[in-house]
Amino acid sequence: MIGSSGSGKTTLARELAMRLGVPHIEADALYWGPNWTPAQPDEFHRRVDQATAGDRWAFDGNYSVVHRLVWSRADTVIWLDYPLGIILWRLLRRSVRRSVLGEELWNGNRESLWKHLLPRDSLFYWVLTTHRRRRQRYEATLQQPEYAHLRFIRLRSPRDTAKWLASVPTTATLREDAGASTSS
Repeated sequence: MIGSSGSGKTTLARELAMRLGVPHIEADALYWGPNWTPAQPDEFHRRVDQATAGDRWAFDGNYSVVHRLVWSRADTVIWLDYPLGIILWRLLRRSVRRSVLGEELWNGNRESLWKHLLPRDSLFYWVLTTHRRRRQRYEATLQQPEYAHLRFIRLRSPRDTAKWLASVPTTATLREDAGASTSS
């Protein structure tokens, strides 16, 4: 699952993992240590390698340093390619909720709305300055021959995403279908 910060990657990946009965792997949880300390590149790569060693999982994150590893093991990449206005609105709602509720994210870290308003550390500034560049990078990366094995799903609106997710069978549906085919 890829897309701008605030696009809904984690929410969708968590829901997809639940529907499919697979582990959900959140890249941020593997990257960020206590007090917002980033993992060293080798350690982050090791964590991602270990987390994606299984046959089935749902991974969300934009860390280009591990794309090659994750995408070589994946069969599908889902890109939440929403308009900037939608992303900024979702990011604002999420940041306010997390800050007001003191929601713990990973390893004791909590978001601070104040920090999001500071230009240098602002997640809003990050989204504004990376949205177009990230879109261009994904378009180019997904054309590379080493990713030809991937099924690519580009969702351009929350409505498209909801429609697509509704079409994904749940593990219960898959089990029912398997049971019906074996009893036939």
